Amino acid sequence: MLTILGFAMIATFLVLIMMKKMSPIAALVLIPALFCVFVGKGAKLGDYVIDGVTSLAPTAAMLMFAIVYFGVMIDVGLFDPIVRAILKFCKADPLRVVVGTALLAAIVSLDGDGSTTFMITVSAMYPLYKRLKMSLVVMTGVAAMANGVMNTLPWGGPTARAATALKLDASDIFVPMIPALAVGLLFVIALSYVLGRRERKRLGVLTLDDVLVEEGPGFVKDEAAAKAERKETETVLVGAGSAAAGTGGTGASGDAKSPVSTGGSGSGTDADADDEPEETFAVLDPERPTLRPKLYWFNALLTVALLTAMIMEYLPIPVLFLLGAALALTVNFPHIPDQKARLAAHADNVLNVSGMVFAAAVFTGVLQGTGMVDHMAKWMVDVIPEAMGPHMALVTGLLSLPLTYFMSNDGFYFGVLPVLAEAGAAHGVSPLEMARASLVGQPLHMSSPLVPAVYVLVGMAKVEFGDHTRFVVKWAALTCLVILAAGMLFGII
Repeated sequence: MLTILGFAMIATFLVLIMMKKMSPIAALVLIPALFCVFVGKGAKLGDYVIDGVTSLAPTAAMLMFAIVYFGVMIDVGLFDPIVRAILKFCKADPLRVVVGTALLAAIVSLDGDGSTTFMITVSAMYPLYKRLKMSLVVMTGVAAMANGVMNTLPWGGPTARAATALKLDASDIFVPMIPALAVGLLFVIALSYVLGRRERKRLGVLTLDDVLVEEGPGFVKDEAAAKAERKETETVLVGAGSAAAGTGGTGASGDAKSPVSTGGSGSGTDADADDEPEETFAVLDPERPTLRPKLYWFNALLTVALLTAMIMEYLPIPVLFLLGAALALTVNFPHIPDQKARLAAHADNVLNVSGMVFAAAVFTGVLQGTGMVDHMAKWMVDVIPEAMGPHMALVTGLLSLPLTYFMSNDGFYFGVLPVLAEAGAAHGVSPLEMARASLVGQPLHMSSPLVPAVYVLVGMAKVEFGDHTRFVVKWAALTCLVILAAGMLFGII
């Protein structure tokens, strides 16, 4: 009964948010509360919620101060060179923009933390997607998949959990998996190329004199590139409807009737652009008051030191970001009114993300507290046919897709993987193969509603979680299967 109710609760949640019948926060709170009553444990709802909040409170604290820290770094211009390099590479070509998104997310993911990866990636790429009227779910989907592949780094979490659960060395799990993971990353880049070509084909052609970016906390435009473009007008592929947005260019094929994306869910056209107010764009202001060019190297060294301390685990991550945010604010903005202004500028993102995390705590608290997640995992293990015993590594790889999507990594690696490994050992499958196979589902896991970092991604990108889920699940699942196939082909799994 608990198995059925568990799957029903997850299905209800996903259906309601994808159909946009409920907001993610409301669905994360009300649906598990309702199912907790159905299970007959409504009296214990408070205990379940407190347990869930307690377990996710450090994550919420980390995200709050990480958003403040990276927001300040964007304000003071730390990432301006990255944005300039991206603009120079992309040249307002949708194909290059999407491929650049995948590359940037993969590179930044080397720090092992999804939240920081998404904050940096969205901060750099969001202005381009909005200016070119590209689909924002393409950005969130590509970033999530690239980060999912890179999340398997030994300091990223899943590999360490698998090693701990099966008492193995993390390097013995990860190093042999590098070829398969490299294939997975190449597939994500190839997929971004395909999605970029689709965006390029869907969008019109426009002569662009300037690349404008959205006015916001630290979003910038490459002034040097703008001057070069003014010297030599460049024809680039952008939304045909952009000419009407005051770009200063004229459309080479600017048919006003040509449908273009509004950059929202990826399915809208210019017909529904009137439903939303036109966003304001501003050029890069080299004299903007928040810039701190004299403190550039201090901020760069502080960020490198912070990420190094995070990877080396000198202190808990929430403590590191708390200290980093306080130090960054104090040094860059010594006057209290300026500090208050910076905090106020990022308060919206902080509130949205932390609210999502605490709402997700209700969902996970009820799933775990009522025993639904345990019954679901046991059922999925029990339905494995005996004849599949010698192929338990393959089975584990396939099961990692739904189980890491519907469960936390802790629940899967510490609760399910040992059971699967024991069943595999009875048929001669080594724990190392089982551990490697368990990493396959991470590209899909990173878009799970139980992963706090995904709310940073969709929140900063202003994308509905349901739209992101509808777009990314099929591509992320395909990426997982490519990694699994490569692992089997190379004899790793």
